[in-house]
Amino acid sequence: MYYNSFLSKVSLFVLVVLQLSSSKILANENNGEQWFLNSIKTITYQLNKAASIYTPGKNPRSVNPDGTVRVAPYRDWTTGFFPGSLWYAYELTNDNNLALQAKRFTLALDSVRYIKDTHDVGFMLYCSYGNAYRITGDKMYLPALKDGASNLASRFNPKVGAIRSWDFYWWNYPVIIDNMMNLEYLYWAAKEFQQDAYKDVANAHALTTLKNHFRKDYSSYHVVDYSPTSGNVLAKRTHQGVTDESSWARGQGWAVYGYAMCYANTKNPKFLQHAEHIAKFIMNHPRMPKDKVPVWDFDVHNAMDVEEKAPRDASAAAVIASALLELSAQAKDGDKYFRYAEDILKSLSSEEYLAKPGSNQYFILKHSVGAFLYNSEIDTPLNYADYYYLEALKRYAQIKKIDLDKLANR
Repeated sequence: MYYNSFLSKVSLFVLVVLQLSSSKILANENNGEQWFLNSIKTITYQLNKAASIYTPGKNPRSVNPDGTVRVAPYRDWTTGFFPGSLWYAYELTNDNNLALQAKRFTLALDSVRYIKDTHDVGFMLYCSYGNAYRITGDKMYLPALKDGASNLASRFNPKVGAIRSWDFYWWNYPVIIDNMMNLEYLYWAAKEFQQDAYKDVANAHALTTLKNHFRKDYSSYHVVDYSPTSGNVLAKRTHQGVTDESSWARGQGWAVYGYAMCYANTKNPKFLQHAEHIAKFIMNHPRMPKDKVPVWDFDVHNAMDVEEKAPRDASAAAVIASALLELSAQAKDGDKYFRYAEDILKSLSSEEYLAKPGSNQYFILKHSVGAFLYNSEIDTPLNYADYYYLEALKRYAQIKKIDLDKLANR
């Protein structure tokens, strides 16, 4: 009798311990992914609302100082980011309405396929039509992508060894660090349309940029102006940074993203090494804030003496996070890149940067900077900040093997 009673008490004690341990593990798991789950809920609400009030072909770009929304017509360089955000949000949430809206906003950009005067067709088409085709496999998206890739590749000058970024008359042959992002479009198009020349163009551009755009510390100039006839470097300037010699934050993000992406497409060790050098510059920068969301230019305090007042740039942080997650899967010691990117995402997913559902004119992130020196889009949401934040979340979920179907049903 006593023995049976003792066994019953022991069994009860073990059961309670197991239940408490199980509850503790579950709580830890929930706490560990709570920021991610909260972000998904916010994304679902914001983008469904945005898609219901904005008009395809006039996509939300940012918020003006008076609170009204700045919209992007189809020729605007940012026009592909909102449809692309809808596609990424669909992948993250499995919300079928987001897929329907993504298709609607994507198809409204068909005329972009005829634009020939800017490298930005990569942002405009690959972020919208490219994601549409990648996710759905529907070949109706291919004609626009084929035309756009041809137009982008046609801007390559063999003498310079790079794609011309802009056709602004005051430049001779400008190449901006942003242009690295659009090489992914050419790598993909080379395979999809069996155009090996596109890959050659992308490789040449990446190598020319590697040679001429970077300082000894692996920070990047914004613009390098070339002679279109000799290919010689004429000037190294900025259009976005505080000075020609400063390190514009989003430009450093474009750079590390570009070379991590180039390595993923080519396995050229030069590109991986360069991506890691740029990442080191960013991650070890003495003026990177504790939350790892940089001000709009790392050197703003040197030139303007306004470090405390300088606005943060969530768009730069989002690009850097997405780039480092890509790099984490390629480098031998990739865990350090993953941890840094995770810290950025947790910061961007905090109340400081993540909008409350129903606010922020239905953009996802707050506190980005477009072009500070031109008093344009300062401390405002930006559609490309949202896009790269969503891309980073998707990459994070893949690396962590988060069950998005299960998450969506919570």
